[in-house]
Amino acid sequence: MLRLMKLMTANVNYTINDLADRLGTTYRSIYRYIDTFKDAGFVVHKLEGGVYKLGKESPYFKDISQLVHFTDEEAHVFNQLIEGLDDTNMLKQNLRRKLANVYNSTSMAKSIVSGKNASNVNLVIEAIEGRRRVIFRDYASSHTGVKRDRVVEPFGFTTNYVQIWCYEPESGMNKLFKTSRIGSVEILEEEWQYADSHTKGYIDIFRMSGFEQHRVSLRLGMLAHNLLIEEYPLAERDIVAEDDGHWLLDTQVCNFKGVGRFVIGLLDDIEVVESPEFKHYLKGLIASLKV
Repeated sequence: MLRLMKLMTANVNYTINDLADRLGTTYRSIYRYIDTFKDAGFVVHKLEGGVYKLGKESPYFKDISQLVHFTDEEAHVFNQLIEGLDDTNMLKQNLRRKLANVYNSTSMAKSIVSGKNASNVNLVIEAIEGRRRVIFRDYASSHTGVKRDRVVEPFGFTTNYVQIWCYEPESGMNKLFKTSRIGSVEILEEEWQYADSHTKGYIDIFRMSGFEQHRVSLRLGMLAHNLLIEEYPLAERDIVAEDDGHWLLDTQVCNFKGVGRFVIGLLDDIEVVESPEFKHYLKGLIASLKV
């Protein structure tokens, strides 16, 4: 029913049969759920073409897509908490089942955003679900400093919805667009035409993104290990304990900027292992620092 509420508050219009198909249920069940919404005080509009929408004038109305969101890191932490429950605890299975029922997405959950960004992000989510093109109105380019409209096919987000993976027909390239630089979003009637070309880059544990990966291996002391886990929870997946006071991080990064910033701040507690390219990068970074 939560997923149905989300669909009925989206900018995309759905008929009863559309809703039933998307939720994998019968049209009779959809009618029963709609009756439940009415009983709870929601206003339901039947529009031209048999489209059903939840009225925004309804008491208690709030877009379900903005209610509960998790980042990948938060989802990882939440998963760890669930795993900590005893296997005989019924809550463990109930939590997993309920989350799976509510979220029908490649990411278990999404981050909270606010203001103009919240509206833009929700429109992009709808476009991705509907496989539609969008126009980013007045997108401010960091390279040219010029604001202009960009027609793109959005297909994914980076952590915290900071950036959006898009295929841009004009350039014929997959690019990242920053959410904060979008003036407004307009969903077009045109469907994706280059879905086969959509390629999402990588996001490393330091929240850096790109289309390349470089291996980095670090030996961490107690302080570096604790700070790494606290600041970048996903790093736990790539860490192996060596002894009581040392851990080995072996991971892939998209570039050396994120990991470089982390290492520079903890040089006396981190040893770079078998990563000649990263060592070279660090030497250049240290030489360029103005003290």
